Amino acid sequence: MCSVGRRWGRRQRVLLWGILLVAWEAAWGQLRYSVPEEMPKGSFVGDVAKDLGMQLPALPDRGVRVVTEGRTQYFALHEKTGHLVTAERIDREQLCRLVEKCLLRCELIVEGEMKFYEIEVEIMDINDNAPSFKEIELEERISETTAPGLRFPLPDAHDPDSGQNSLQSYELSGDEHFSLAVQTGPGGDQRPELVLAKALDREEAAFHELVLRASDGGDPARTGTARIRVTVLDANDNAPVFSQAEYTVRVPEDVPVGSVLVTVTATDADEGLNGDVKYSMKKATNMASDIFHLESETGAITLVQILDFEEGDYYELKVQARDGGGLFDTTKVAITVTDINDNVPEISVRSVLTEISEDSPTGTVVALLHVHDRDSGANGEVRCSLDGSLPFRLESSQGSHYRVVTARELDREQQSEYNVTVRAADGGWPALQSSTVLALRVLDVNDNAPVFAQERYSARLRENNAAGALVLVVRATDADWGGNARVRYRLAEGRVRGAPLSSYVSVQAETGALYALRSFDYEQVREVGLWVRAEDGGSPALSSNVLGLGAGAGSGWAGVELAPRSGEPGALVAKVVAVDADAGQNAWLSYELAKATEPGLFRVGLHSGEVRTARSPLARDAARHSLLVLVKDHGRPALSATATLSLVLADSVAELLAELGSAAHAEAAPAEPAASLTRWLVLAVAAVSCLFLAFLLLLLQQQQQLLATAGAALRGVPATHFVGIDGVRAFLHSYSHDVSLTADSRKSHLRFSAASCCDTLPARPPPDEPAPLLGDEEPTGDRPTDPAPPPIFDSHVKSCEESEESVVCEEVLMET
Repeated sequence: MCSVGRRWGRRQRVLLWGILLVAWEAAWGQLRYSVPEEMPKGSFVGDVAKDLGMQLPALPDRGVRVVTEGRTQYFALHEKTGHLVTAERIDREQLCRLVEKCLLRCELIVEGEMKFYEIEVEIMDINDNAPSFKEIELEERISETTAPGLRFPLPDAHDPDSGQNSLQSYELSGDEHFSLAVQTGPGGDQRPELVLAKALDREEAAFHELVLRASDGGDPARTGTARIRVTVLDANDNAPVFSQAEYTVRVPEDVPVGSVLVTVTATDADEGLNGDVKYSMKKATNMASDIFHLESETGAITLVQILDFEEGDYYELKVQARDGGGLFDTTKVAITVTDINDNVPEISVRSVLTEISEDSPTGTVVALLHVHDRDSGANGEVRCSLDGSLPFRLESSQGSHYRVVTARELDREQQSEYNVTVRAADGGWPALQSSTVLALRVLDVNDNAPVFAQERYSARLRENNAAGALVLVVRATDADWGGNARVRYRLAEGRVRGAPLSSYVSVQAETGALYALRSFDYEQVREVGLWVRAEDGGSPALSSNVLGLGAGAGSGWAGVELAPRSGEPGALVAKVVAVDADAGQNAWLSYELAKATEPGLFRVGLHSGEVRTARSPLARDAARHSLLVLVKDHGRPALSATATLSLVLADSVAELLAELGSAAHAEAAPAEPAASLTRWLVLAVAAVSCLFLAFLLLLLQQQQQLLATAGAALRGVPATHFVGIDGVRAFLHSYSHDVSLTADSRKSHLRFSAASCCDTLPARPPPDEPAPLLGDEEPTGDRPTDPAPPPIFDSHVKSCEESEESVVCEEVLMET
């Protein structure tokens, strides 16, 4: 009972060690199994899924398959059980006739994880072959004078099985004159010899019949037999003698069939039949006897089949020379086959991707390769490389395995498809090489924003246009592909004269065509600035903007603003508007007052750009002021621009014009001595008056067209806006009918056509309701549109047209 327990304990330990061994090998990426030969197709070899810790339902999804080296696939993976099974009946003697241990190797490819595992299967021998002799009928000729104890070599039996199932012993039966001796060679092989145990007497028996039996060690044992007939001859004094005890020859594997490899020679001193020597091959494997042929008369050994170094590189033959009297001699012929570079490297693609995303990280595995060269030495050393300068590289993995990985980031917009040529060359001379091409397509990601053909678009549109007229076409292209490159256009939000921008202009989403939705009036809208956004179809979508239909004022603009001298602190004087084409933090703008003629009198809103009075103007404050406004963004480094504003402290347009006139006179009049000051003043007044008269004459040419729209023109001249050419024109065209200037007077006179022209002018808007900018831009910030003039002004204009009265009103415009 105790012995049974000990045996059970040993079996448990052996099983535990076996499980640990399989687990250790699986952890190192290699599995080893064994299976007997001649098993039927589909026989179990090993539980691969269990040994590798794989889940059975996930095997088909992960792309698991088995690849066997060579042309024949001996193993397969059962998808339902995860077992490694035989795919063909395996004959160990056919696969491994020259090696003691028969190993077949295959690989388990897991395409879903881009991994592989090596599997080594040992094919175990079974006793399926009996020992056999090449010739089952043997004949020996022995002279009756041969002394007892002489030995005669017998042919070997051959058993293709291995180990205990191979040839183990010989037995001889049939006659008391002979016995059997078995010699053990250097390699452990057994060599049977026939020993003459008792002297022969031809007269007593001319023939002797013997049976040689060869047995293996199988259970049950298998045997093979050969019959030996011994003929007793008369006396023969000399035996043949070979010229060499051993013949050695080296031949390349590409030696032509029919070539004589070596010629053995034996001589016999006897004459006649006893001196006639015949050659025979006494010991050779079945394969050697099929490859070489021994000429019995000449002793020439010729090649009858093509040699292949990869199939066999060494052959040993036993050649016997026998004379007619039955005497003989033996020699050994050793044939060594040398390798030549006759095998091209073989590239096997174990797994490969056909598509890869352009944002794949560097080092992404594209393909798994296995390279093999059947040659040996330097001829079998393989070097792999990639053709061309491509964003891929080769990485060696576990000997003859390679991985093709990405060497840098891919860009589909530069190249969308790759043909990766993998080239393998051996170390022979000349080198043999092979190649395979991996076709790879790069998939697009949305990494390019639409780009407009122009940085800024502009167009001119004639007023009173028809609704729906085409204004211009913006065009943006996207370097991506498919949906990521499909561009659609839309307008950014904005307002024009208090109305939504979308009520004035529309953009066609597919073509980028901008259409006018209403008829434009030049006197109301002269310029429209808008942003068009182009978005692609990616997720998330990328976009870019472009400015169209005109541009804003640039940096460095200078103008004249009217500031109320009697205004309260915080009165709005002007507003500086800047546009930055950047986005995000780079487009955050801030304004500051960089320089001022009178520090502390004005201030600028940090984010609004509004210029307001910091305190009430005093009587001692100068009438003209110059402000330098700095606007900068929040980029790194910050970019900036400046705008110079000229301000005049005045409570009416007349005071403004008087101040402008006095400034022009002061600039035109040079410094003179006190004695000639009057003369120079008269000349300066005359020159200014002439220039002013010419200017008015030019403006009066357009009086007839502007009288009809005097009210609208008046509303377009806000008191707080820049007074430039357009401002003076609007003012004079709205009020003036005739102008007279005198050179000898210090006053200039304006004659108005309206009967009530001398009435008080319309009050300017309060500080919290600034007038719109001169021109046709929409009000920005919190500046509402200018209120319409009182109805009385419109009636005065109408009565002037009907009565054609001429009332002269004097107003001091400038002091000379």
